Amino acid sequence: MSTTTIDDVKDKSFDYIVCGGGTAGLTLAARLSEDPQNSVLVLEAGEANVGDMALLRPASYGSHFGRHEYTWNHQTIKQKSTGDNAHMWQRGKGLGGSSGINFLCWIKPPGDDIDDFERLGNPGWNWANFEKYIHRTEGFVPPDEEVQKNMKMKFDTWNMGTNGPLGIAYPKTIDPSELKVQETLLNAGIPPASRPMNGDPAGVYFAPCTYDPKTHTRTYATTAFYLPCKDRPNFNVLVSAHVNRVLSAGDGDAPFVAEAVEFEHKGQVYTVHAKKEVILSAGTLKSPQLLELSGIGNPNILRKVGIPTKVDLPGVGRNVQEHMIVAVSFELRDDVQFDTLDLLADPAVLEKHIQLHSTGTGIFTTGIVGFAFASLKQISPRAEEIIKATEDKIKMNADSYPPGLLEQYKLSLERLKNGVGCEFITFPGMCSQPNPPEKGKRYVSFYVATNHTFSRGTIHAASKDPTVDPNFDPRYFEEEVDIQVWLEMVKFARNLRNVSPLKEMTTKELNPGPEVETDEEIVAWMKKVMSTTWHTASSCSMLPKSSGGVVDPTLKVYGTKKLRVVDLSVVPLHVAAHPQATVYAIAEQAADIIKGCGTFRP
Repeated sequence: MSTTTIDDVKDKSFDYIVCGGGTAGLTLAARLSEDPQNSVLVLEAGEANVGDMALLRPASYGSHFGRHEYTWNHQTIKQKSTGDNAHMWQRGKGLGGSSGINFLCWIKPPGDDIDDFERLGNPGWNWANFEKYIHRTEGFVPPDEEVQKNMKMKFDTWNMGTNGPLGIAYPKTIDPSELKVQETLLNAGIPPASRPMNGDPAGVYFAPCTYDPKTHTRTYATTAFYLPCKDRPNFNVLVSAHVNRVLSAGDGDAPFVAEAVEFEHKGQVYTVHAKKEVILSAGTLKSPQLLELSGIGNPNILRKVGIPTKVDLPGVGRNVQEHMIVAVSFELRDDVQFDTLDLLADPAVLEKHIQLHSTGTGIFTTGIVGFAFASLKQISPRAEEIIKATEDKIKMNADSYPPGLLEQYKLSLERLKNGVGCEFITFPGMCSQPNPPEKGKRYVSFYVATNHTFSRGTIHAASKDPTVDPNFDPRYFEEEVDIQVWLEMVKFARNLRNVSPLKEMTTKELNPGPEVETDEEIVAWMKKVMSTTWHTASSCSMLPKSSGGVVDPTLKVYGTKKLRVVDLSVVPLHVAAHPQATVYAIAEQAADIIKGCGTFRP
């Protein structure tokens, strides 16, 4: 539990105040507190949830959604493109943030995707630095030689950190049928990935998880950066502390100098002062809202909700980018040996496996390990057609895009031609819609995840009341290329049932189902059942101010002093990866920048 109390905080001063005790916030605060001269305070709106097996038990995918103690159950505004549906955008609540409820996947992005940060005007934000900083976090433990041999794993080309505080490993149990599914993807034309942890994830591979191989439990920001540091006298973490706004030292037209943070704790409002800096690490969904509640943003947006403008910064809450998923599921033959998560639908079996987990065995020692990253050309005969249509549209509309977007689209076009934004994730069980599973049957599914999207959304305050969620508007499929690429990916995934050895393992397709045949029917199904991948980024983009940027390459908010943003919201162009590794790397690099370390080289 947190030992910091409100009496330790109220009306006090700290060198650094970090708003948000999630993945980035805890990492950054722990690194800043390594210097005993720095006093650091983390304000986290959720509870500590330390030692809670509901979080620590692996393979508990989605079990936290809708539970107020573990998640913020955010919701988008209705999307015309998906039949006026609003979409759930759950995020982790409590220490560790979303690293405490995610699906434990440890995926590092393509080096080119990270180098794009630098190409967009951010010196020092490149793959070379990313790799250096992520190694500080990584504590990779490879599986024993027998597992490597049986699962055909090769690590001689991998470059992973092994001494960092975040345990990364393969789960204790990997079903042999996972190898057959991987062989299917290889036989479908996606090559093996030779260097997936070295900036080149193109291809098929087994990925590790944020998993402690000794205790068979989740590792996350709390286990890596809170528990080892909680007894430092200069490291203070107050939970149940909901930040309302950042307060400026000046009034009226005076420059915005972040002086203090206003927050609510157990029904009362308090103020705490920052001697050096205030850092927002509330995540893509909340950091832009905190800026707007503090009077920083587009004056037209602020005026509508009655907030006086202190810094005119129109990029706040714009350039929002999404990853999206649908799932394709196939029914397994009864005689196929594959212990899938479907078995847990039986309450007696569920209880049995909860008990087995305490002995280091059973389904709760499994994980999502099968991944394939492919280019559009590898999975679709329509690739050239889609690329040309997108290129033509960008040329036609080049003069009408908002500042900075054309530069992003030029890079996105290169990604569409040569990048690996098409992701296929093996899921051992039924996770698709709308057709329900048949009792007693088992399934294998493929999450079809599109990662290099062109559509841009917004996140803006809907009220000056900090407890009211902002308007989340992803503007799904505003750009036609997004749905066309995704359509081709779904068609590829459905065809996997015609490829050996999956062909011999399955009996039929459950979802989308045989009634969904034409492209139009597939698109209608996708729009009806689609989900976010919970990877929303870029609402406080690190870009030149003239290009719609919110923070500069040192993560300082334009037009302010003593105020930075450090979380996934600063990513200027989203990456083809599950983002937790990227968030840790951003926080590690930010810590060096803030400390003025000589080890950071722009």
